[in-house]
Amino acid sequence: MTIGIAAVAFGFLGMLLLLFLGLHVATVLFLTAAVAIEIYFGGALMAIYGTQLWSAMEDYILLSIPLYILLGEILVRCGATDKMYGALALWLGRLPGGLLHTNVGASALFSAVSGSSVSTAATIATVALPSFRQRGYDDRLVLGSIAAGASLGNLIPPGIAFIVYAALTNSSVGQLYAGAIIPSVLMTFLFMATIVAIALLRPDLTGPKEPKRSVAERLRGLVDLTGPVIVFVVIMGSIYTGWATVTESAALSVLVALIIAAANRTLSIRMLHESFVATANLTAITMLILAVAFFLNFALGSLNVTQTLSAFIANLGRSPTELMWILAIFYVVLGVFFETLPMMVGTVPIVFPIIVAAGIDPIWFGVFMVLMCELSLLSPPVGMTLYVIQAVRREGNIREVFAGTLPFVAAMVLMTAILIHFPWIATELPQRMFAPD
Repeated sequence: MTIGIAAVAFGFLGMLLLLFLGLHVATVLFLTAAVAIEIYFGGALMAIYGTQLWSAMEDYILLSIPLYILLGEILVRCGATDKMYGALALWLGRLPGGLLHTNVGASALFSAVSGSSVSTAATIATVALPSFRQRGYDDRLVLGSIAAGASLGNLIPPGIAFIVYAALTNSSVGQLYAGAIIPSVLMTFLFMATIVAIALLRPDLTGPKEPKRSVAERLRGLVDLTGPVIVFVVIMGSIYTGWATVTESAALSVLVALIIAAANRTLSIRMLHESFVATANLTAITMLILAVAFFLNFALGSLNVTQTLSAFIANLGRSPTELMWILAIFYVVLGVFFETLPMMVGTVPIVFPIIVAAGIDPIWFGVFMVLMCELSLLSPPVGMTLYVIQAVRREGNIREVFAGTLPFVAAMVLMTAILIHFPWIATELPQRMFAPD
């Protein structure tokens, strides 16, 4: 059975309306799929929901999600992030903007081993905020730089959002990670360039210049970076040498994190218990949403929505660049109202057939999709990382966090334009690294 474009649009708008009203995303996705099946198939397909759910959840790649969450929890609780922040401050503190660069740099490095923007926001805010008290930095700029750095959490490999996208679209996680390397590095430099520009235009906002450190002192500080760097090398090295799958590399990284915790003398039953409980909570929420998203995919496939959307896009006659700008505007608006995971799992099943029909590289679109999700995390008034930072701060008003993010939102919009008009920055590495022999 094939349904028309009007029915697809009506169903999609209805789903967005339910999300906007505040229903839990898993409930909304299930209702959308169940209503569609009831209307067009009389509920017959609901009988195989359990079988379909089981087959979707036994995907081996999904096991890496709780492992990466556990990795981040262990690194936070073992004290590795505190040392990492101090080491980066020795190297970045003398740049225009001082410790603001350390917020971005520490976030980038922690993102490279945790894969979660929310986890990065909570961790770096906890470590960084005490450093800025009594230093004369503008609160809004401090909060904005932490939020901006945290937004790198999913964009920098091994971002969990890439695993979700890969599961939804049957794409290669390894290729997605490779495609994200150049954009994530460029995004980090754009954030730092934004800080430099603000520091030069308004030096009164960035506090006093940090004291000069000797080369020997800075070199000694590099020892505190070894833990996160080793974890990152284990993750990416094992994947791209073919020694381990994405899931196996996640398990290896957890083992390395336990060794780091033991070396820091912070490994204990209590620390492990706290890490496991936090991991279980986050994993349960994520997997519930994913499970229902797969059911929605099944419903859309049964209704041949892919063919309907493909024919609609072909009739529009738009170029791929024009189409991506339309989608960029759509996601910017959507990101103002919805969180990252709901936005991804709610739209990818609908949008992915469109970009395939338009001849757009699915790996490139995966990087674009994650960038849009990160923009939603940074965009007031719903951006989750903004509320996490305010919760850690425990003073002032959330509006100060909102105001501080605006220059960095502009930088991310610029990054979106660069990615759309220079797509090779997300396709060159995957093509070279995964080219057939």
